[in-house]
Amino acid sequence: MGKLFGTDGVRGIANVELTAEIAMKIGKAAARVLVKNTPGKAKILIGKDTRLSCDVLEGALVAGICSVGVDVVCLGVIPTPAIAFLVRKYRANAGIMISASHNSFEFNGIKIFGENGYKLLDKIEAVIEKIVLNDVPIDVSEVKYANLGTRTNADRAIDDYIEHIASTIDADLTGLGVAFDCANGAASRTAKRLFTRLGVECTIKNCRPNGTNINKNCGSMHMEGLARFVKENGLDAGIAFDGDADRCLAVDELGNIVDGDFIMAICAMSLNKQRKLAKGTVVGTVMTNIGFNHFCCGNQLKFIATRVGDRYVLEEMLKNGYNFGGEQSGHVIFLDHSTTGDGQLTAVQLLSILKRSGKKLSELAGVMKKLPQVMLNVKVDNLGKLKFHTDEEIKSAIDRVSAKFESGNADTCGRGRILVRVSGTEPLIRIMLEGENLDRITVLANEVADLVRKRLS
Repeated sequence: MGKLFGTDGVRGIANVELTAEIAMKIGKAAARVLVKNTPGKAKILIGKDTRLSCDVLEGALVAGICSVGVDVVCLGVIPTPAIAFLVRKYRANAGIMISASHNSFEFNGIKIFGENGYKLLDKIEAVIEKIVLNDVPIDVSEVKYANLGTRTNADRAIDDYIEHIASTIDADLTGLGVAFDCANGAASRTAKRLFTRLGVECTIKNCRPNGTNINKNCGSMHMEGLARFVKENGLDAGIAFDGDADRCLAVDELGNIVDGDFIMAICAMSLNKQRKLAKGTVVGTVMTNIGFNHFCCGNQLKFIATRVGDRYVLEEMLKNGYNFGGEQSGHVIFLDHSTTGDGQLTAVQLLSILKRSGKKLSELAGVMKKLPQVMLNVKVDNLGKLKFHTDEEIKSAIDRVSAKFESGNADTCGRGRILVRVSGTEPLIRIMLEGENLDRITVLANEVADLVRKRLS
């Protein structure tokens, strides 16, 4: 696979790039690295989303982990953030989620959490990666047959997770009419039970996974159908999750998309009003819309931008004592309640604010004005992703566009910016432009995308 870990674990096409053999090696290596100093018998939790390939990868991980004398507790189909929570609740040594998040079903991935419920540090992932890619032998002969690890199931995993999320608000949500798009993924197991328990009048959509329909024309990557449904049926809101339910995007009563930036603005206002926003600060990424910066300035809040990836948002939060942050894509971290982005936790918090305020979601979202934004993806292979960093023609084109923004000339695109980066989770180069003139930035974005396609595809 070249490089193993990206910004959110291991990711690749199942049975082609991410094979059972690689999964078994990852299981062995992760078990050795993460539990080597554990007294007594160690255990690792494993969960999965609804992809066809999950069973194959789960079996391989279990075999690898058990072969080095570590027990495995299988949680079945469950959201990624539930793994982070249950690792601590069940006092496990690590947790592994088999999922490719928002990607289509042919992809799969492996996300690893430490015993503290946080995703692994880069340096620990690097150790595991070195063992796997360099085929460093792991001697299992010292693990006698009587000391092999065992596999068991955790029957209360879903119940324990739902109880935790429900406990994060002190009021019910009775009277709200909301449609939930489960993306035919992990939220199919939890959303109806959670939100019905809280009193929401639920309409559950895309909750019949068949192994191949996860994220297919649904969920947080495809909001059009949900937006129409909410508007046509006079609902208060719509909530969309991705395949492993660590993301949440919303739709207001008019059918307008309420993305992660708007959700963060709404929640930041509420937290700050309750004096629960640590240091009056929100942590986002370089992809956060400039409109969010303006929102923070207008409300005496501080904004800090990190690299793209919720792991880097979290790293900044932990380093400097902040408790709230997230991404435009819908990864939102409420550190007082969770160690990672959690789509259903985010939805509960957002709907709780909606209920308490007595306002429409469109009115709440009006606290922020979004600058026009164009985002394009260019598909490249791994070699193309590497060449991007050294291609001078592409670099020069990006510099020329940046100069247009710096001039602030309305005949070009006004104030704004360009950001071109390699995706950490997919074989893509991502191109993002923000500016006051939507037509102009659309032209510029397509020009840069055409050049990247010509040079790297």
